[in-house]
Amino acid sequence: MTTRTPAAGAERVVPLPTEVRAFLEGMRYATLATINRDGSPHQTVTWYLLDGDTVVVNSLEGRRWSNNLRRDPRLSLAVEGGLRWVSLRGTVEILDGQTQAQADIAAMARRYNENGTAEQDIEQSFSREQRVSFRLRPSAIHAELGGA
Repeated sequence: MTTRTPAAGAERVVPLPTEVRAFLEGMRYATLATINRDGSPHQTVTWYLLDGDTVVVNSLEGRRWSNNLRRDPRLSLAVEGGLRWVSLRGTVEILDGQTQAQADIAAMARRYNENGTAEQDIEQSFSREQRVSFRLRPSAIHAELGGA
């Protein structure tokens, strides 16, 4: 699949193609890249959720990558599954409200829970933290989904 980008000077949302959506719905982690204050890249691995044609990520307030996105909302996100991968690029909408941020992290905890303790983790950890969600509306998509 080739990169799909908006016309020069305009950032528009690119809908997720069916095969990209199916891949992202699998149980995978995302590597996201933000821009540090000095212009250098910062990468981290995180949970994510799909919400329509957007990707939601959530952070504990004060982490470097969340601070980076508050300063510069550009985000590149990659999800891999062996030799198959998807890369999304765009700007994020910041969702500061704790009701939404807590709902997002709870949904992610339930999705990614491997040890059966999602509800305990939500109650004893996440619900006590100041969280923030970021909604990525991709303006560019590049994917290699051929092969196994």
